[in-house]
Amino acid sequence: MKRSAISTWKGPGINGKGTLTTPQSQVFDNQPYSFKGRFEEGQKGTNPEELIAAAHAGCFNMALAVELEKKDHRPDELNTTAVVHLNKVDGGFAIQQIDLNLKARIKGIPENKFTEIAEAAKTNCPISQLCQGADIRLNVDFEG
Repeated sequence: MKRSAISTWKGPGINGKGTLTTPQSQVFDNQPYSFKGRFEEGQKGTNPEELIAAAHAGCFNMALAVELEKKDHRPDELNTTAVVHLNKVDGGFAIQQIDLNLKARIKGIPENKFTEIAEAAKTNCPISQLCQGADIRLNVDFEG
């Protein structure tokens, strides 16, 4: 399985502009992004960290739902907000931390067992594995 995205950039780094396109899903079709949109608040357009956050939240929720299903549990709802921390470091920037803030509604499972399954899903989700250089923290708000 392969997925792709196309980035087109025009102009200099700080004042230039780019677009992102996802040809297979067509979810993004020339979606704008820019330096200012990445590093300044209130700008229109997406940025790489926002896309990583979306990918991580989606991948984690899917991995968790599959792991729960394997153990005969069905969540009413899994709602995860991923927060990617882009920090200035010597020589540039680095993603050093990602918070996965999970709100879960699921009946018939003790909270400690649910948290154990959620931690395993966090570790095993492909996006978590890709982001191993960051400190990935899972915060669970559980409603049984």
